[in-house]
Amino acid sequence: MRILTVGFSDEYVKELEKELEKYFICIVDNAKDLYDATNFTDFRHYELVVIVDEGVKFSLERYVNEVKKKKSETKIIILSENISRQEGFFTLGIDDVISQHCEHPDLIAARVLSNMRHLFGTQVSIDKLVIDIANKKIEYDDKIVSLNGKTFDILAYLALRKQRVFSKDEIINALWEEPEYVSDNTVEVAINQIRKRLKSILGFQVIHTVRRRGYKFSY
Repeated sequence: MRILTVGFSDEYVKELEKELEKYFICIVDNAKDLYDATNFTDFRHYELVVIVDEGVKFSLERYVNEVKKKKSETKIIILSENISRQEGFFTLGIDDVISQHCEHPDLIAARVLSNMRHLFGTQVSIDKLVIDIANKKIEYDDKIVSLNGKTFDILAYLALRKQRVFSKDEIINALWEEPEYVSDNTVEVAINQIRKRLKSILGFQVIHTVRRRGYKFSY
């Protein structure tokens, strides 16, 4: 999962990232303010944006509209000490408002988990197939399937979001630190490796191509 934080200090983001990694395979980018944040969201895909309230309604409203228009599934959480602004935030399309505990990364991470629980998982179990995300291990009917590095991460990413279709661009954005330097061919090669390894054990494919759209996990 790729996350964008807006308005946090670099030190706070490092602490928050440590806490979030207890729950998710994630990459966290940090923007200085909403203006800087547009530079990230224009070119990268995010499943979550966490914003420190700057008190500028117009800028926030415009930014939220841009994010939701690009990807409606993106969750947006805002941190604000001004409790009276909560109703206005939800009207703008904010998914959650945190008005306390802003100085505690562990509690913020727990709140993120409550919003993104559908993407949290240390293990995916479907019939005889077990994808152990925490230990990066795959088993099918007591047989071990060897997948390492990004090939495993791609499988885990799609398995946690089964039946959803993801483009190569979305997969690259989610799993590589600097997606701008990764080619579509890298994903194609990794997908082919996953298919070859899994089919040799399972006897069938779990990663399917959706023409002109991308890939999905379907068991």
